[in-house]
Amino acid sequence: MRLIWIGLASFFGGISRYLVEGWVSSATRGSFPLGTLVVNATGSFLLGLIFTVLTERFLPHPDFRVAATVGFVGAYTTFSTFAFETFRLAEDGAMALAALNVVASIAVGLIAVWLGIVAGRAL
Repeated sequence: MRLIWIGLASFFGGISRYLVEGWVSSATRGSFPLGTLVVNATGSFLLGLIFTVLTERFLPHPDFRVAATVGFVGAYTTFSTFAFETFRLAEDGAMALAALNVVASIAVGLIAVWLGIVAGRAL
């Protein structure tokens, strides 16, 4: 049943991402990907808010918490998970691991994009 709730929440998260990014991009019409930045920032805020409220203020059924965080916010943006996990590392005093996560995620992400472009162009 948990997977069904995650899937349903993911459906709405993905649609929300599409609508927010599209609205911001059409409203700003610039070369900077402001729509993606807005989605990443709002997703990070939402993950922090939802996780805190659902673990420190209220204790809903675990399936609901996972559907809201992994499902909705996860489909809305995975950047929020990166930001949240990095913050938690820093909050726990693991500053070196937090810094490593930032550097490694950006470097590996850029290399992976480049490799995907190279592979796509080779087809």
